[in-house]
Amino acid sequence: MGFTHANIGLADLSAPAPREEVELMVDTGALYSIVPAETLRRIGIQPRQRLEFELANGGVIERAVGDARFFYDGRDAASPVIFGEPEDAALLGVVTLEAMGLEVDPVRKQIRPTRLILY
Repeated sequence: MGFTHANIGLADLSAPAPREEVELMVDTGALYSIVPAETLRRIGIQPRQRLEFELANGGVIERAVGDARFFYDGRDAASPVIFGEPEDAALLGVVTLEAMGLEVDPVRKQIRPTRLILY
């Protein structure tokens, strides 16, 4: 499929400014988005808890998690965000994508609106 990247705006939930734009690799295999901790703190986002995450190789790591407002192509939504450490890739996870009503088009390698279904 290859990689899909997106420029995503980020802000603290309590204030839409300052907003910072970051380039994230879209990873539909990742639940939560990961943004460098330095970036999150610079715009006022603080961790609210630490959680354990299992890696693809079976290892387990612990990371701080907070909440951010994500912006993309006229859409925005609140979503959990992992405070990335220097060795972590910056990722846009599926929880954030779904919160904004977006999906990945694997052929065009683009993010697009998804059909929202209410059951």
